[in-house]
Amino acid sequence: MQPWIVILIIVVVLVFFMLLLMVLTRYKKCPPNKIMVKYGKIGKDKEGNLHSAKCIHGGATFIVPLFQSYTYLDLTPISIAVDLKSALSRQNIRIDVPSIFTVAISTEPTLMENAAVRLHNLKMPEIAELAKDIIFGQLRLVIATMNIEEINTDRDKFLDAISRNVEGELKKIGLRLINVNVTDISDESGYIVALGQEAAAKAINDAKISVAEANKIGSIGEANAKMEERIRVAAADSEAIKGENKAKAEIAKAQAELREKEAEALKLAVTAEKVQAAKALEESYEAEKQAEISRAAKEKATQEADVIVKSEIEKRQKEIEADAQAEQVRRMARGEADAIYAKLEAEARGIREKLTKQSEGFDALVKAAGGEANDAVRFMIADKIEQLVAEQVEAIKNIKIDKVTVWDGGENKDGKSSTAGFLSGLLKSLPPLEEMYNMAGLSLPKAVAPQKTDAPVKEEQKFETAQKAAEKKSEKKQG
Repeated sequence: MQPWIVILIIVVVLVFFMLLLMVLTRYKKCPPNKIMVKYGKIGKDKEGNLHSAKCIHGGATFIVPLFQSYTYLDLTPISIAVDLKSALSRQNIRIDVPSIFTVAISTEPTLMENAAVRLHNLKMPEIAELAKDIIFGQLRLVIATMNIEEINTDRDKFLDAISRNVEGELKKIGLRLINVNVTDISDESGYIVALGQEAAAKAINDAKISVAEANKIGSIGEANAKMEERIRVAAADSEAIKGENKAKAEIAKAQAELREKEAEALKLAVTAEKVQAAKALEESYEAEKQAEISRAAKEKATQEADVIVKSEIEKRQKEIEADAQAEQVRRMARGEADAIYAKLEAEARGIREKLTKQSEGFDALVKAAGGEANDAVRFMIADKIEQLVAEQVEAIKNIKIDKVTVWDGGENKDGKSSTAGFLSGLLKSLPPLEEMYNMAGLSLPKAVAPQKTDAPVKEEQKFETAQKAAEKKSEKKQG
């Protein structure tokens, strides 16, 4: 990659991050206790007029760099003490009206714009002074339209008039009236004090008249009450005597009924007591019976449990011993099997090794015989001839001649005794060495085995010729 491409990429990335950082820093959020005033190039309204500012209460907005800026208006309420003195009323009487007004910047859209236009960059004390001047003027105007009696007695009407006039003027600069509290009303001429004294005197006189009327009514009522009391007392006494007599009769009747009911109750109680005692005794006997039955069942269960548990324990012990013996036998059997397996495996390895060596020896023997298997077999038999002869001799070596008894017909041939003939025949029963060589396909060397002459062959040929002649004679006789 060429260097100028790398530099271009770095520049683009830096520009992108700078734009992103600028966007993030110019996105402003408005706190709930403030009004954000965005001013600059805002735009036009529906009528085509340019907006001087845009107010936002809550939320957030983006401030376009170079074209827009912003500031805040505080929504904190302002308490203004208005000490109005010598305000002229409609009766031309000057009064003092000390009061406290609470105002704040309004959050209504149109009033917010008024506040943004007229209160921009003003601090809270400056806003308070401005509102105080408006309140002074409107308060004097309201007092001038009302009588002192209305101001003093009808405070709701007075406060309502103040709220209407003052709030209407405050809205022009973007403020709203929150509360009005008139602490006291006084005048220099003492008119309000006189009104108070008049009202107090009238109230005192009205009170005195009310007291006299009340006393008169009280005396009459007291006399009527005493008369009614005597009448009612006499009537009450008469009724009381009647009531006492009637009550005594009722008491006597009630006492008689009470004694009757007590006797009946006593009878029922004694009967019930005896019945309950009998039932209690019966229940006691039944409980003892059940207890005995339970005790017998418990004893039986105990004995059965002892026998059964003991039997179960013995049975379990025998099972465990049997399992242990079986496991021991299985382990011994596995051990013996492993030993046998190891022995057989060792024998198999020995046999395999022996056969391997024999195979290697046979292979070497065949190679020594020039690759002829038959010659190799003859070499092996020739190597074992000595052992075969030794085996032949071993067969008659331990025969004790002195204990051999031979029975024959008493015929001795060639001057030999029967014992000598037996030994000669016994030796002849063993195959001659030359025949053994011939059976194996070998022949003894000439130095060891004497060569046969042709004489016996001629004798045999003569015998065969004579035999054939005898056969021809017999055939002729039969013919």
